[in-house]
Amino acid sequence: MTTTVLLASPVTAQTPARFTDDMAERTRACTACHGDQGRAGPDGYYPRLAGKPAGYLHNQLRNFAQGRRHYDLMARLVDPLTDAYLGEMAQYFADLKLPYPAPTTNNAITPERLAKGQQLVTQGDATRGLPACTQCHGIRLTGVQPNVPGLLGLPLDYLNAQLGAWQTGQRRAHAPDCMAEIVKRMPAQDLIAVSSWLARQPLPSDTRPADRPPAGPALPESLRCGSAPELTAARQAHSGGRP
Repeated sequence: MTTTVLLASPVTAQTPARFTDDMAERTRACTACHGDQGRAGPDGYYPRLAGKPAGYLHNQLRNFAQGRRHYDLMARLVDPLTDAYLGEMAQYFADLKLPYPAPTTNNAITPERLAKGQQLVTQGDATRGLPACTQCHGIRLTGVQPNVPGLLGLPLDYLNAQLGAWQTGQRRAHAPDCMAEIVKRMPAQDLIAVSSWLARQPLPSDTRPADRPPAGPALPESLRCGSAPELTAARQAHSGGRP
């Protein structure tokens, strides 16, 4: 009796990959809080990442990694990653061009206080040595490449939390820290007026960060921004090199 043994052929078909190994997949931990594609979290405290200047996003990841910003979850997420990889993450989110939602802020504030917020944002206050927000964040307030973020399209709670964090030293940036110096010159009611006015503004049709800072007088030494040296360089060029 002849016994024939049939050997099963090895399986040659490859099991399909369960996910695509790209930056969109690798940053799922970010979008769990910051919303799909970094559009912003639903609770008002996790800001939008999509479309912000890559240099700004990279600086913020560095700030969490190096202790200038304090949020334990972010620190744990970025701690194992190299600086080069943080830069890749920043560039990925910066390249996302997504529409902004309409503003929904309706906190109680008087028209007079809102007008004060608009004045500080668009004109500043020379008596206190406060430049207009537009002087650094761009005429359209959508940011300036490569390191200055936009101020529109941010939730009121986030704006208030970050301005407060600068006042208390919980948020810092590369020295010299221009924002820390600016908020020291502003009482809480002015900070709320500024954030309330900003949070109510619709985005312009072109939401991209400006390619260069707006022309204007040179910033005083106390308001130089270590994380955005291009602001100082642009103004020195505009003023013929005078500090």
